[in-house]
Amino acid sequence: MPVAYLLSSIVAAVLVGTFTPESFAGEPYRPKIKPSEFSATVNHPYFTLTPGTTFTYRAQDREGTEINKVIVTNRTKEVMGVTTRVVWDRVWLNGRLIEETYDWYAQDRQGNVWYFGEDSKEYENGRAASTKGSWEAGVHGAQPGIAMPAKLTLGAPYRQEYKKGEAEDMGKIVSTKATVKVPYGSFGGCVKTEDWSALERGHVEHKLYSKEVGQVVLETENHDRKRVELIEVKSPRGSKGPSRR
Repeated sequence: MPVAYLLSSIVAAVLVGTFTPESFAGEPYRPKIKPSEFSATVNHPYFTLTPGTTFTYRAQDREGTEINKVIVTNRTKEVMGVTTRVVWDRVWLNGRLIEETYDWYAQDRQGNVWYFGEDSKEYENGRAASTKGSWEAGVHGAQPGIAMPAKLTLGAPYRQEYKKGEAEDMGKIVSTKATVKVPYGSFGGCVKTEDWSALERGHVEHKLYSKEVGQVVLETENHDRKRVELIEVKSPRGSKGPSRR
């Protein structure tokens, strides 16, 4: 068994209190999900989903300018009996919509943020052309994963999503003291993760999460060849937004 798989199985099992000796014996990844242990209220300091909040990101590459808007909606969706928060994520390239995704998150009593799946569409010439990448925990063998652990342990791999052959993203925390400067501001004390897919060898992403924002402020791909930077945060009306420095 690969070391990364073994460690991720152990980490996921410990997070939900289901660690058993069988975790060492090559058992399939199947975290035990108790709906009563989860909530659609996601308030992890580094991964906060307050309904009504909009995060806007910008990236430049050879194809042009990408704008990514991530909206935390008031909607919920039941997945595996768990009430999850729906997040609406859209990407435009040079003003044209190229991707639209509805992501589903929930937080357990220990404070771990779980990812329960996504309804994703890719667009070409204004029309939905593909739903590749869509998956739902509990359907066709798919299992939920960890979006952000409650305990920020350096170097311990964890599964972010799992559907064999289609969604096998993993991550690990590589720093809790990272600093970053993006158009929205400068931030210190950031959590930095290293993310990869078992299905895409050689493709590595790094994300930096700020407690001041409660979300990603910078995402880089393959040694900084592409930088997705936070440029704006709009908070719900009547609430105090993150400070901008």
